[in-house]
Amino acid sequence: MQQQQQQNGKQEMARAFDTPGWKENPVEFDSIFNESRYTWSWGSPDVLPMFAKGASGDHVYTHCYEAGSEDFGAEDATVLDTWVFDHVKDFFSSARNNGTLFSTLHEQKIVFFLHLLGIDTNGHAHRPHSSEYKGNIRKVDEGVKEMVSLVEDFYGNDGNTVFILTSDHGMTDWGSHGAGHPSETLTPLVAWGAGINSPQPVSSQQFEDRFLKEWKLEMWKRQDVNQADIAPLMASLIGVPFPLNSVGILPLGYLNNTARFKAESMLTNAAQILEQFKVKMAQKKTTTLPFLFSPFKSLSDSEQIDFLRKARTSIQHEKYEEAVSLCSQLIRLALEGLSYYHTYDRFFLGVSVALSFVGWTSYVILIIIKAQAGLSRSPPSKEIVSLLRCAFSAVGVLIAILLLIQSLPWTYYIYCLLPVPIWYAVLKEYPIIQALATSLLNIPWTRSVGFLLASTLGIEILVVSFFYRSMLSFGLIIFSMWPFVGWLWTQAKATVLSWILSCLLLSVFPLMPVVGRDQNIPLVTAAGWLILLSSSCLVALLWKSKKKKVRGKELYLYLAQLLSLALSSYVVKNTHSSLESKEGLPLINQIMSWTTLASSLIVPLFSSTMLFWRLLSIFLSLMSTYLLLSTGYEALFPPALALLMFVWINMEQEAQKGYRVPLKSKLAALSFSHTADITEFRQLHVGDIRRSFFFVFFIVTAFFGTGNIASINSFDPASVYCFVTVFSPFVMGGLLLWKIAIPFVLVSCAFEAVQVTTQLSSKRLFLIVLVISDIMALHFFFLVKDYGSWLDIGTSISHYVLVMSFAIFLMLLSGLSQLLTTKRLELWERTKHHSM
Repeated sequence: MQQQQQQNGKQEMARAFDTPGWKENPVEFDSIFNESRYTWSWGSPDVLPMFAKGASGDHVYTHCYEAGSEDFGAEDATVLDTWVFDHVKDFFSSARNNGTLFSTLHEQKIVFFLHLLGIDTNGHAHRPHSSEYKGNIRKVDEGVKEMVSLVEDFYGNDGNTVFILTSDHGMTDWGSHGAGHPSETLTPLVAWGAGINSPQPVSSQQFEDRFLKEWKLEMWKRQDVNQADIAPLMASLIGVPFPLNSVGILPLGYLNNTARFKAESMLTNAAQILEQFKVKMAQKKTTTLPFLFSPFKSLSDSEQIDFLRKARTSIQHEKYEEAVSLCSQLIRLALEGLSYYHTYDRFFLGVSVALSFVGWTSYVILIIIKAQAGLSRSPPSKEIVSLLRCAFSAVGVLIAILLLIQSLPWTYYIYCLLPVPIWYAVLKEYPIIQALATSLLNIPWTRSVGFLLASTLGIEILVVSFFYRSMLSFGLIIFSMWPFVGWLWTQAKATVLSWILSCLLLSVFPLMPVVGRDQNIPLVTAAGWLILLSSSCLVALLWKSKKKKVRGKELYLYLAQLLSLALSSYVVKNTHSSLESKEGLPLINQIMSWTTLASSLIVPLFSSTMLFWRLLSIFLSLMSTYLLLSTGYEALFPPALALLMFVWINMEQEAQKGYRVPLKSKLAALSFSHTADITEFRQLHVGDIRRSFFFVFFIVTAFFGTGNIASINSFDPASVYCFVTVFSPFVMGGLLLWKIAIPFVLVSCAFEAVQVTTQLSSKRLFLIVLVISDIMALHFFFLVKDYGSWLDIGTSISHYVLVMSFAIFLMLLSGLSQLLTTKRLELWERTKHHSM
């Protein structure tokens, strides 16, 4: 997204474009627009209203095109930028015939903001090296030249206009942004006009990159700034106060002014940031008990006064460089102090969260053990339970009083009080803890250590896979060797061989580049026809088998799903072909896509509840939607995952024989309706921990198998072109989330089948999964960062939030998979029959 700001002044800081919300900023914030006398802006309806809403008064005017104009499938998004240029020309033309407007435009501290979205849209839709993108750049270059001439002519070349051209982000070669690649985080800043210094010649550069050489700028000094620094630069140029919450540092190298002006501007900058520091310190001081408050020692009240006094004295004695140095040092300390008070309660809250995690995990483990038979334990003593209740109640009251005295936010009550009831529930089960300790002491230490090491290795593989997708491949290779540990190899060689091959096949995907970098629509189409062919053969084989459990009328449903799969393959190819020829998204294709999506969760409910028939119906239905959302090799991922899930179900039933668990029936005869018939479930054994770990691992593989956090943050909008091409963040985001969720649903449905085959309560298996996810969440909690690049910070928070919501997500996923596997809708009268 390239922005041009033309002004008797300047535009809001680039960082303001990264504020939360869409179309309206939910947080009131100060800006250069707000500080200006008047601001006129032209461009996107998704961006400009944020600044008008955040302004105090009615002096920020916005002129926006229709939201429907932001169409990724349009013939050429350059029209978005030509719209801006044309309306600016009309605006200045009308001003010449409007005396009031003409007079207003000649006042001081005026801002003109031109928001040019066409380049961004063309970059997403056609990639940065496309002819459309390059043509858009040429059009913008011509437009900028025309706008400069127009503004200078309007103001009679009075030399009082400053021009700044910048961008809020870059773009990768595959047309995305949101990760941390330099092509995404390095943005241009070109300034010229009133108050701007001329380029400075240098003999050597401190930056080593290809940009200077490509643009033949090696002889000129490159002056890099943070995006937040643009706000004070603009404020200084037009003579308005710095935005209230700006943390930018004025880049003096850009200013063409006297040394005194620069020193006084830096003093203003320092005072503005220092005021933020003082407000934050005062807030923290009022919410902390006096004997607990620890101030930021590097910048005491006396040192603040001393810095400001010395800086003013230096300016008075014309020691401007010394004043600038003092102000820079004060700004650095004030920013460090801001960070200190922002993270003041980190340790305190971190301990509370860690205690909650450990306590909750311990409690879940005790629930699992409590449900097991054969563990001798005595009932808890009423006296001890009463004593524990009184002790924990007293602790809770004391914590609440301390929080109340300090007037801390309500969230602190949650963080600090949550460990109290959790640990009370844990210690109340002290007889179970005693019995468990006795049982563990009777187990050979080699087995205990081996189990601990295996569990630690498994958890670490899961954690590391969030950072390095290749660890999933390593894990799948280890999984492929699982049958050789026990008796499975000798008992079911064909199934074991299928397991090995399917694990190795799926292990290829995490080694491939993340999705979105390269489009390969022919591969998507080929994947659709491959799935269609293999599924047709499978349906034919199952239908011709002697023990078929499906009626003839139900066969039509599977034929209809196969037809839907074929149509999806056609729609993908036809849609992208139409967009490439600049013909837009065909309406019939859009209708078919939305119809396929809407029916994907309903059609499987009409199929037989026989285990493999229902799983096949779910796969075909979801795969039709997934194809419509695919742009490359990821179209082959769900089939490979589904194949492994199919083999996993067979492997688990074979593994049950080793535990001498009587199998209810043969796998081919099992139905999901059996889950309602099981009144007494068997006891847990060590193999169930492995099953739960497999499930968690496959869920993580479903998420990271073809992408990572960065690829999701900067997803390719081409994925949703079969459904929508007009820019709509919530619709596009929802479609992306459903694409991500489809592999999850396949894994979860397979896990439901495993529970049927192993005759184990889903609640017990889910508790084991909960323990695994809680341990991972605690691990990621200690990995959360608030320093380093914004990508590192964002990724660490994303990982933590992702794992934190894992349990809730799995509960929802389990509910959806149970609905898809066990419920049945009837289109025709059904003859009653009983499954064996």
